[in-house]
Amino acid sequence: MKPANASAIILKTAVTAQQPDAEALCQQALDLLAAGEPARAARAFRAAMDADPKNIEAHHGLVRALRDAGKLEQSIGAALALTALTPGDPLAHTALSISLQAAGHIPQAEAAAAQARIVEWKVQLQSPPGEESLK
Repeated sequence: MKPANASAIILKTAVTAQQPDAEALCQQALDLLAAGEPARAARAFRAAMDADPKNIEAHHGLVRALRDAGKLEQSIGAALALTALTPGDPLAHTALSISLQAAGHIPQAEAAAAQARIVEWKVQLQSPPGEESLK
C-alpha cells in the first residue's frame, strides 16, 4: 500500500524535473553576461530568482546585468532589493553604490559606500581574531 502523499511527491518531482534549477539558470545568465548580452542575462537572472527567490548570486547578477544594459534605475531597484534581502552583506551595499554612481546619484552612492564599510567593519568585529572575516 502506497502512502497517501506518494502521488504528491511524484507530481512535485515531475514538476521540478521540468523546470530548470536556479543554479543552471544563474550559470546561463553569467554566460550571457560574459558574452555581452546583458538584457538576455537579466531575463535569465530573473528566471533564476523565480526558481529560488533567495538565490543571492542571481540577485547580484541582476544588478550587474541591468547596469550593463543601461537600465540604471532598474539596477538601483534590484540593488535595493538585494540590500533588503541581505542587509549584512557589504557587497550588496557596494553594488547599490556602484549603480547609484552610474546613474549620477553621487551623494546617495557615497552614503551606500559608507554603509558598505560599516557593514564590513561589523563583520570584522564579529570574527574571532586571526580569522578571515569574509568568506
